[in-house]
Amino acid sequence: MKALAASFLAVATAVYVVARWQSGHGADWAGYVQAAAEAAMVGALADWFAVTALFRHPLGLPIPHTAIIPRRKEALGRSLGEFVGENFLSAPVVRARLRAVNLSSRLGGWLAEPAHAARVARELGGLVRGALTVLDDEKVFQALTDTLFVRLADMPVGPPAGRLLAQLTESGAHRPLVDLLAERAVEWLLDHPEAIERAVENEAPGWTPRFLDERLARRVQRELVRVAQAVRDDPQHPARRAIDAYLANVASDLRTDPEMMARADRFKQQLLDHPATRGAAVRLWDALRGMIVSGFGDEESDLRVRLSEAIASLGRRLIEDEQLRAKAEGWVEDAASYVVSTYRSEITALITDTVDAWDPLETSRKIEIQVGRDLQFIRINGTVVGALAGLLIYSLSQLAGFH
Repeated sequence: MKALAASFLAVATAVYVVARWQSGHGADWAGYVQAAAEAAMVGALADWFAVTALFRHPLGLPIPHTAIIPRRKEALGRSLGEFVGENFLSAPVVRARLRAVNLSSRLGGWLAEPAHAARVARELGGLVRGALTVLDDEKVFQALTDTLFVRLADMPVGPPAGRLLAQLTESGAHRPLVDLLAERAVEWLLDHPEAIERAVENEAPGWTPRFLDERLARRVQRELVRVAQAVRDDPQHPARRAIDAYLANVASDLRTDPEMMARADRFKQQLLDHPATRGAAVRLWDALRGMIVSGFGDEESDLRVRLSEAIASLGRRLIEDEQLRAKAEGWVEDAASYVVSTYRSEITALITDTVDAWDPLETSRKIEIQVGRDLQFIRINGTVVGALAGLLIYSLSQLAGFH
């Protein structure tokens, strides 16, 4: 393109020489051509100077206000970063763009495809397995457990435990446990009469006859079984109400009684300090990690299949449930807005720092490669427009009688 633009200047120069020569021989038309060619050369040279001055000093001469890009590279990087930040990384622009693309519907349609859901499950499985592999390191796990135990040691256990116990008691969630205990008590009393007999004999005076102790033991067993069965079968039994009241009192004390809260904290600390607690945590972690790694590593595992089904189900809900779709879009917009609002300076600094790190001459060369072709058309157009302007000016001068 540089050669093509230069050829226009060369042609204009050659035409000027020929027209000048013909003008000396009295050719009337030569004046018009000479004026056009002369103006074309001026236009070509002026635009060559303007285009060249962007990237380097014309002819190597340090003319002021030339080599603009190499000299103002840092300012160019800052301006480019500010332009991107203001016009692309603003919260309103990001929200409008995300709202226009209807991201949640598109994502839902994509996830609803079984093949895509399986792919997402596979990628998530690989990510989880990689993370668990890193956490398999003994020192990493030890650091995590130490941090967790320290946090638990600093956390008061009484009030949250009291609130949880109060919620369980009020909702009746503890009643299945009471049912189970009552059922097991009935079974144990029926299956172990000898235990009751030994207890009666141990507490009875030595002078009582043995047969009397046996009769008393059987009577005690029957009464205990009757009471246990009554507790098991009657949801409104006084013993059940007593248990409810006791649990409610404990829940209240855990939240309000300083002594009870202190006892709960001491129990928590004893539990955390016990060697068996850490051993149980390690065994639980190993079992859980092994189950997850094994499940995600097998394409046909129930864990992978269920995860794929859950992802596909989420995709279908995003398509069908308008409220969920609106919430999902709101979450995405909020997250994107937070990122661009919080980290906009860091993102634009990447552009600024990258441009600052470029060599000035290399920067000029890169930009010239990208836009140089269009800039050479400026030289060509300058040559053509200059020729037309010169011809017009000369023609008007002739018409006006200027010689």
